[in-house]
Amino acid sequence: MNAFADKVDLGKLSPEQFIQLLETLHMLGTVGAGVELTSLSTETLVDLVQRASKEQLKAIAEHAELRSVFLDEIFRRMSEHFAPERAKNVDLVVSWRFSNGDGEDGFDRFQTVIEDGMCVSSTDLGRSPDTTITVAADDFIRMATGNAAVATMFVTGRVRVKGEYAPAVRLSSYFDIPKPTA
Repeated sequence: MNAFADKVDLGKLSPEQFIQLLETLHMLGTVGAGVELTSLSTETLVDLVQRASKEQLKAIAEHAELRSVFLDEIFRRMSEHFAPERAKNVDLVVSWRFSNGDGEDGFDRFQTVIEDGMCVSSTDLGRSPDTTITVAADDFIRMATGNAAVATMFVTGRVRVKGEYAPAVRLSSYFDIPKPTA
């Protein structure tokens, strides 16, 4: 799957064609054909997001099923890329809200809990947040894969924070996010 993803020339695909390709790959995974979007390595996922246009990423965010697949996959991988040595003495609950979602009040929601040297993320951990971050799903996909300048997104208002601001700004430093290839 990684080799296939590396060979796809995303620049030749319209957003609609990009979505059709992802839908087909996702469908093949759901029917047990052995092709799983979730089997992409994190490095390949990061590279795929880097090569995708803003319009292609926005199309993922607007597609209910693929949006869910990408968000679920990013949150699943958070614990794998968590660097506990960078989060010593950190106890933090972050609630995430992604606009234009299917959930309550039009948001998709997740939580990330960092405590006791561990990181757990899920759609509902039932915890009271220290901070709540609201961001568009396509911007989050870019941020979570190291394909966006996080500080710029905070300053320009593309990322909104309710609650403690400092932990939200430091959050990405607690993870080893593979760097996009140039």
